[in-house]
Amino acid sequence: MSHKLVKRSIYTLILFCFTSLSVNAETEFKNEQETVETTSTLAAIDVDIDENSFSCIRDMTPVRHFYVDNLLGDIESTLAVANAPEDAVYPVGSVVQLVPTEVMVKRKSGTFPATGDWEFFELVVNEDGSKINKRGFVDVVNRFGGNCFTCHAPAREKWDFICESGRGCDPIPIDHKMTGALQRSDPRCGAAEPQDGDWMALFKLKSMVNIGLTKKWFEDKF
Repeated sequence: MSHKLVKRSIYTLILFCFTSLSVNAETEFKNEQETVETTSTLAAIDVDIDENSFSCIRDMTPVRHFYVDNLLGDIESTLAVANAPEDAVYPVGSVVQLVPTEVMVKRKSGTFPATGDWEFFELVVNEDGSKINKRGFVDVVNRFGGNCFTCHAPAREKWDFICESGRGCDPIPIDHKMTGALQRSDPRCGAAEPQDGDWMALFKLKSMVNIGLTKKWFEDKF
């Protein structure tokens, strides 16, 4: 092979490599831009929420002992934050649910900064679906007398208001066995999928609710 031909081959190879790198860099840049634009677009969109927004908790995606979803379809981003160690903010449309009757939904940025744009819901659920009993940002109180926002506020800084063990939130009066039993017996899901001990856990939980309601009745009356 002549010297000129060798030089020409090397030049062609270098040109090909440079062109390939440029195309790859441009493609990566475009993909990054599209991701940023998609994220920005979703962040600007609010989510419409009604009773049809909530269904069987077990149709959502399990993360440790709770479930997540995204009403805008961006479940991958919601899961990424749910599995992040800390300092991550849930995207708009994220749904976080521990038990069938309580749920929190991420609204668009700026909706209610004090709650990190989370709206809290208390539901009444049966085999026909969900009914919204209460909804709001700082004034929703659950059946145990706990204010949802007050409970979640200690986890604001690092975990975007999502309470788990070690995040500063006060312990709730029910344990994972009870919450699991409630998840497996959600009437919106059809037949229950009980595990050993579920019925006893539900019985204890019902007793706690009845005692709490009786106590509240006496406090209101006297």
